[in-house]
Amino acid sequence: MPFTSHVCSAALAVALAGATLAPAAAPAQRAEPIVWTLDNLARIGGHPVRVVGAPRLVKTDVGTAVEFNGTTDGLFLEVNPLAGFLRFTIEALFAPAADGPEEQRFLHLQETGSESRAMMETRILPGRTWCLDTFLRHDPASLTLIDQTATHPTDRWHTAALVYDGTVMAQYVDRVREAEGPLSFAPIGAGRTSIGVRQNLAYWFKGTIRLLRFTPDALPASRLLAPPRLTRTP
Repeated sequence: MPFTSHVCSAALAVALAGATLAPAAAPAQRAEPIVWTLDNLARIGGHPVRVVGAPRLVKTDVGTAVEFNGTTDGLFLEVNPLAGFLRFTIEALFAPAADGPEEQRFLHLQETGSESRAMMETRILPGRTWCLDTFLRHDPASLTLIDQTATHPTDRWHTAALVYDGTVMAQYVDRVREAEGPLSFAPIGAGRTSIGVRQNLAYWFKGTIRLLRFTPDALPASRLLAPPRLTRTP
């Protein structure tokens, strides 16, 4: 065989070996949001629901929603919609009741077998108002965001968002940024979700929830869910 053929064959072998040994590119993060519409008590987002207490379906100006009584009502799903997300936005379309408990965990997502979690909460304040309280934890790092001067009327529809861009956590109500802080939060794994209560059956939510949305990206304010023009709950 001519010498040039040996050279070409050797070059080809090296190229193929390099292609084989090169690390595979990381898979692209899912782009489309996961939307959970709370219009029934059997399945949400295609996932079976375990019902605690007696939350009820109600007709509202923004569509069918789930109403929670603030003492015994909750929903559990054996899925963590944040699993694997490097960046994310968690949003809710909801209406806190004026006479709910002072501290309410209306959304709790947690990795199985660890304390890594994301939570969205309300604090009921004097004057029948509320403020948003959000929390992320990935051991050993954690961060709570709350601004009790950023108050909102109860018994009205609002949108709330928790946004993490890979280095900074921020929270919004009705598309207005209220608080932020630096945080190192790595992607978490499979787990479960509770709606209307913390997963240890404490800090129950009183009010109505219509929709939850989980986006694998840090959305700007302009792309967050807009607060509905129809404001009053049933």
